Amino acid sequence: MINLNALLKEMVTLRASDLHLKVDAPPVFRIDGELKRSDIGPLDEEDLVDLASQALDENQRKTLDSELGIDFALMVPGVARFRGNIHTQRGSLAMTFRCVPMVIPTIAELHMPPVLEEIAMKPRGLVLVTGTVGSGKSTTLAAMIDIINEKKNSKVITIEDPIEYLHGDKKGFIVQREVGEDTPTYAAALRHVLRQDPNVILIGEIRDEETMSIALTAANTGHLVLTTLHTIDAMQTVNRVISFYPPHQHKEIRFLLASSLQAIISQRLVRRAKSNGRVPAAEILICTAAIKDYIIEPEKTSLIRTAIQEGFTEYGMQTFDQSLMRLYKEEMISFEDALAHASNPSEFDLRVRGIEATSDKTWNVFEGRDSAIVTGSGPNAPRSRS
Repeated sequence: MINLNALLKEMVTLRASDLHLKVDAPPVFRIDGELKRSDIGPLDEEDLVDLASQALDENQRKTLDSELGIDFALMVPGVARFRGNIHTQRGSLAMTFRCVPMVIPTIAELHMPPVLEEIAMKPRGLVLVTGTVGSGKSTTLAAMIDIINEKKNSKVITIEDPIEYLHGDKKGFIVQREVGEDTPTYAAALRHVLRQDPNVILIGEIRDEETMSIALTAANTGHLVLTTLHTIDAMQTVNRVISFYPPHQHKEIRFLLASSLQAIISQRLVRRAKSNGRVPAAEILICTAAIKDYIIEPEKTSLIRTAIQEGFTEYGMQTFDQSLMRLYKEEMISFEDALAHASNPSEFDLRVRGIEATSDKTWNVFEGRDSAIVTGSGPNAPRSRS
């Protein structure tokens, strides 16, 4: 019999982010973004059924039987907390587990920009944390909630599917609700959340128009709302929010989003150059007066990226490519990995080679021309083509 707790302990020992299980394959770990097969032989259908029985209680097994899939959280005492998903593929069970550390990391430990601490302390408005699956959105949100919990005497209500990081009361008062356990859906929880006297609302994920509308309304009526979207950058995030609604509502939604948005934090995990693990590259949008105007006017929305690039000194904004340049100059990531994750690889390549517009000073701090960061030549600096 395969022991689930033993597999999860091995996952933590290997510093794997995910564990994948299916019939006719050995357990597979994702380590630093790469899949690695274990030495255990292929699992059979009986193994998967047994592992499911170890992971789920009776009510969860009924949900799996009726819906052919379930999200859940699992605690292994003394090891870690895990987010799990069990589903079917080709008529048999398959599983994915993600490790959720017991200790919530700080913004500094995550190597995220310090401006996130200022964003977390905003009294009201909408904060969107975006990225692909597995880009660290939940961890960033947990770190921001922990800042609020430590520094503000506020009531925080989280609605998650499932609950990942556990928050104990510090200066704040935390209520955590799990979809499927404490509420049937995100929308059902949100319909009544304003009657529960929150200062801060965390929504695990925006999935539909109804959830988005409630989030915007709450943010526009004096609450701080933090949530996630599966978008790759700030520009796509603005367009995605608007796309939840039919065309005749787009003008209204642009005004509502512009009036309530505080920040968009988009992130991508990049492999470290000199050690195991990954580090986030982050694009940060702060909703300034100019950006509000760019959101409201469709023909100006494309100017958002330029505003982000030029907004570091005054507002702490940065593009993905500026973030990647900083990480590269600090020798945390390789040139090849920086280029692979860049939004504009050709421009990034030219900048590393010293080819740029002489009047453009917006990259100075990221390229190491400012005392704000330690400069370095980079461990894998590309050679000039000249």
